[in-house]
Amino acid sequence: MLSRGNAIAQPRPRRKAVLDAQGTIKDCEPETWLTPGAGMLTQYRHDLVEMELPELEQALESMGHARFHARQLFQWVHKRGVIDFGEMTDLGRDLRSNLAASLRIGMPELVRKETSSDGTTKFLLRLEDGQLIESVFIPDTPANTFCLSTQVGCAMKCGFCLTGKMGIIRNLTAGEIVGQVHVLVRELHMLQSRFNIVLMGMGEPLHNYDAVMKALRILADEHGLAVNPRRVTLSTVGVLPALERLATEPLMPNLAISLHATTEDQRDMLVPINRKYGLKELLDACRRFPVKRRERITFEYVMLKDVNDTDEDARRLVRLLSGIKAKVNLLPLNEAAGIRYERPSDARVNRFAQIVAERGVTVSVRKSRGRDIRAACGQLITESTRQKSPGQRLATLMQV
Repeated sequence: MLSRGNAIAQPRPRRKAVLDAQGTIKDCEPETWLTPGAGMLTQYRHDLVEMELPELEQALESMGHARFHARQLFQWVHKRGVIDFGEMTDLGRDLRSNLAASLRIGMPELVRKETSSDGTTKFLLRLEDGQLIESVFIPDTPANTFCLSTQVGCAMKCGFCLTGKMGIIRNLTAGEIVGQVHVLVRELHMLQSRFNIVLMGMGEPLHNYDAVMKALRILADEHGLAVNPRRVTLSTVGVLPALERLATEPLMPNLAISLHATTEDQRDMLVPINRKYGLKELLDACRRFPVKRRERITFEYVMLKDVNDTDEDARRLVRLLSGIKAKVNLLPLNEAAGIRYERPSDARVNRFAQIVAERGVTVSVRKSRGRDIRAACGQLITESTRQKSPGQRLATLMQV
């Protein structure tokens, strides 16, 4: 065991999971590190990317600097994409040196990127503790879209999703969610370009509520990337307490509900959280959810051959959505090794869509993007060098 006097310096700070009473990861906090040669414990430098502008102002003031420098810093990082204090030329040299000693600018490390034949690009990113996540760029949908992860793995265990087989490893921090955007903007040379964001990567966004909402506030700040919430879509399987909390937020993204079934039994099997927050309760919450005049809630429906793709399922779906300003997005399954379900035929998908449309509900069929690089919906799964959950090991072994 190391004594305090001979501790070894570590290149990167780790984060330790904070568990609730049930043992579920609910947040991650900085972990204290030993300083080499020092006879005491010290805290690592705070991450500027984790801070909203008011937090950064307060941090600078506590360090003895003028609050207005916070706006300059925020703009350098979030608007100009500069992550080296030495390049922030409108700050004095001494101030830059002092800030570099007190703060850090954490960004995920790009490990690999793969580009599909359709232009979709998948980014494998390494976080500071070595965990891996994936983010996806989807061009021309019709806008350019960033698909972001919100957790390492996912606890929801949806039966048709590879990410669910990983299990939950930990939540992402707000800075790690924002950091994905910065990496994609940098690698795709899109600092001056508009893009949409969908929180549909690894993880359940409402299972990591506070960090996700903080990240959206940072991204929306007018002094940074200024991503309008109307260009952001949050997809959830329906974590009801968090969904009801989302309904009260002043900054509200577009909402997409991962429905995938038309009966309680069907959804219990496909989306296990339905056993806790049932279909009826979820749809009642959607009816209460504040939707602006020209907007609708999107209901995502993964179509599985001979499971949820019948004519009666289509008719039941329309009845379920009665009284909700809704549109339906049909997603024919992206088949993958480790998933036991099959993709229905195009004719079956078209017939299902026709029944829904004839009854007055707006419906679209999502074109799968990035299937050849496993970047399509439900195909994101990382292979960490660290210890994997049993489900993650199984899914990795079953991949081809």
